This record gives sequence, structure tokens and C-alpha cells, in this order.
Amino acid sequence: MTAVSLTVNGEQRAVDVASDTPLLWVLRDNLGLLGTKYGCGIALCGACTVHLDGQPVRACTTPVGQAEGRTVTTIEGLAGEDVSHPLQEAWVAENVPQCGFCQSGQLMSAAALLARNPSPSDADIDAAMNGNLCRCGTYQRIRRAIHRAAGQIEEAG
Repeated sequence: MTAVSLTVNGEQRAVDVASDTPLLWVLRDNLGLLGTKYGCGIALCGACTVHLDGQPVRACTTPVGQAEGRTVTTIEGLAGEDVSHPLQEAWVAENVPQCGFCQSGQLMSAAALLARNPSPSDADIDAAMNGNLCRCGTYQRIRRAIHRAAGQIEEAG
């Protein structure tokens, strides 16, 4: 066990865990951030997607040691305390969630996409969201919501 120090959702945190402990378990079990979901455990489904220094990563296969001294953003930190992220608003407007299990990972991948490409094409969206699986098949709604959020961000810009 070693003390690992990282910034999670803007707050400096230290956890006493082995450096090879998956970031997902540190977020959920040590820090109580339950929005990031366990899906497959082998980085194929995307349910555990978080941002590490702004880049989407699969928390189920990312050792917490790789997050040492870096910034982690989870679904809980995507927006401000009393404000929704445009993607969250678009998700509601487009009725994206069905069962909802994959949605935090979907939102985090979409947020990373819009951060680097504020006006994505359908092909850009499909490429960025590839690997985020939705058992309910809400892919068309997800695409519409990303376009809607991109428009909101552009208008506010």
C-alpha cells in the first residue's frame, strides 16, 4: 500500500492503495463516487469512462498509479454544482437514457469529443463514441444529443 495523491473533480485527494489498483475501484470504493460504472472490466464497454487530464480513459483498466499527480474528472464533476453541462441538458431533451447504465461513460466520452471538436460531424461522433456500448441501442439519440449540445455550446461561445 502506498499513498496516491490525485485531483478528483477539482479536489486534492490522497488514498492508501496499491498503485496497481484500478482507478475505477478507487473512485467507487475509496472515494464514494458511484457515477462511474463497472461494465466489463476489460475496457471494451466504456461504462467506466472518466477523464484523465482531459482525455477519456477506461477507469477499469487504468491503474491509480497512472493518475498520481494528475487530474481526474468523473461524471460527478462534469458540470458545476448548480449547473448542468450542455450535454446533460441535451441528454434529457433528446430522451437519451433508457436503462441509464452506460450513460455516465457515454457523457464523458461525448464531453471529451466536444472539448476537442466543438462542431463534430456524424462521422466524428461515431468515431469518438466507438467503444461506448449501449445495450438499449440509443445510439441515434446519443448522436442527436451531441449535436444539440454542440449547438448550445456554439451559441453560448
